[in-house]
Amino acid sequence: MTNPWDDWDHVLKVDPDKDLRPGETFEDVCRTGTDAIEIGGTLDVTAEKMSRVVDAAAEYDVPLYQEPSNPGVVIDSPALDGYLIPTVFNAGGPFWITGAHKEWVRIDDLDWSRTHTEAYIVLNPDASVAQLTEADCDLTADDVGAYAKVAERMFGQEIVYVEYSGTFGDTEKVAAAGDALDDATLFYGGGIHDYESANEMAAHSDVIVVGDLLHEEGVDAVRETVKGAKDA
Repeated sequence: MTNPWDDWDHVLKVDPDKDLRPGETFEDVCRTGTDAIEIGGTLDVTAEKMSRVVDAAAEYDVPLYQEPSNPGVVIDSPALDGYLIPTVFNAGGPFWITGAHKEWVRIDDLDWSRTHTEAYIVLNPDASVAQLTEADCDLTADDVGAYAKVAERMFGQEIVYVEYSGTFGDTEKVAAAGDALDDATLFYGGGIHDYESANEMAAHSDVIVVGDLLHEEGVDAVRETVKGAKDA
């Protein structure tokens, strides 16, 4: 069975709580060449903000996925190709492993055919997601590889996501995650800011995720990361 992300190299994550650069539109965003757009953020996200982004991007031919930070911001839109639900494997407590998900499954008429999980390994202690989930970021490359193997082999995860949100990661640790996986797809996010950084990290992962760059530098900078990912 194939998954949509099997053929992806690049995902653009749009934070619904942040504005685009002046003069840029969601048409520009959707024409960067990215393989998919993921809509989500850690702080101050609401269902209304999510809907605004989905509606603005819906008319363009780019797969749209929602990555909700909690069940309360989930929206039901036919424009969405699916939902990517984070499970933080190195979280400091069970809430971000199964607790939030217990609430998720209470959503009326949950569309399981469009619902997928991502096994996050969060590694930047200064990132909002690390602080929110109280993640243990003091991990060796061997630790990261072991978490990746646990995610795939014991929990059947089809996406393992090494997250360095806000900073460029340790390539040895990312490579360790990749080496530990047989079939799962390795996503990497954090600090991708140009062609070179995208190309370097794409050599160690299957899919790179670019987020803050869109809001800070704009669509031209994102296009360069798409090229870097595709050339790896």
